[in-house]
Amino acid sequence: MPTSFNESVIKQFRTDGGKAGGPFEGGNLLLLTTTGAESGTARTTPLGYVRHGDALLVVGSGPGAPDHPDWYRDLLAHPVVRVELGTETFQALAVPAEGARREELFAHAVRTAPGYGGHRARTARSLPVVVLEPAEPDGWEGPREVRTLADKIMEVHTWLRGQLRQVAAQADAHFAARAAHEGPGEPPAPGLGLQIRQRCLAFCQALRFHHVSEDAHVFPTMARHHPDLADTFARLTEEHRTVARIQDELVTLLAGVQIADPERFRTELDAMTRELNAHLDFEEETIVPLLAEVPWPPAPPAPPAGAGREHEE
Repeated sequence: MPTSFNESVIKQFRTDGGKAGGPFEGGNLLLLTTTGAESGTARTTPLGYVRHGDALLVVGSGPGAPDHPDWYRDLLAHPVVRVELGTETFQALAVPAEGARREELFAHAVRTAPGYGGHRARTARSLPVVVLEPAEPDGWEGPREVRTLADKIMEVHTWLRGQLRQVAAQADAHFAARAAHEGPGEPPAPGLGLQIRQRCLAFCQALRFHHVSEDAHVFPTMARHHPDLADTFARLTEEHRTVARIQDELVTLLAGVQIADPERFRTELDAMTRELNAHLDFEEETIVPLLAEVPWPPAPPAPPAGAGREHEE
């Protein structure tokens, strides 16, 4: 759709408290904000959606264009998206459905919104069906209150540990289903292949952002006040590089999860889990206690001396 049209739909949606207007009036509409696969910038797209039980589905119909839409390519590169639905805004993990589940969900989408059937008839490509899942791992609970930088880091650490456990659980379920396949022919396409990939990619990107923030901002600031911890900061920075190397290898492994060797996959995942947990434990023991008095979110910077005086005369 033309950018100007999308912008007008987005503006009306937000102005009217999340109600669909114009050509979407009376339909189900949400705003999906993705991170550009190449640009890294945020991009918001109005999309129709379908409910399937508790799940939200969006279809990459185009509508009927020969290529997948940009927002779909974005979420394959950056799985964590922002969803605006009515007056509610939340983060979600975007997971394309696969195999028989994709067929089931697409059939449901066509029954609910028959226009998707027409879109499919106009293109040779398979229209992606994307499930917008909770971004948080199962059973995740962060700190009840985040008042200090120590609280914020513990919240991130808890989220990372939960994501890693969920990746491991999904991988085990996938390999168990593959091992249970009997009879002639190839095993059915894995139902969790993209789900594992998206969950792990979200985890790896969050971990990388967390480490870059620490290396570029938190550690240098703390080092000025705690020169006695220079060796500690050096060790943490080196561990960041080690974890980054392992997670890159894991993402590469996940790209071929349909044919991945289970033992090799588990070996890589176990190695990363040990490295990460040891790193987080060490950080929580040495660094986090020093941040217990630093307020979060940080206070806005004070205006420069003399600011506004030109208006006093």
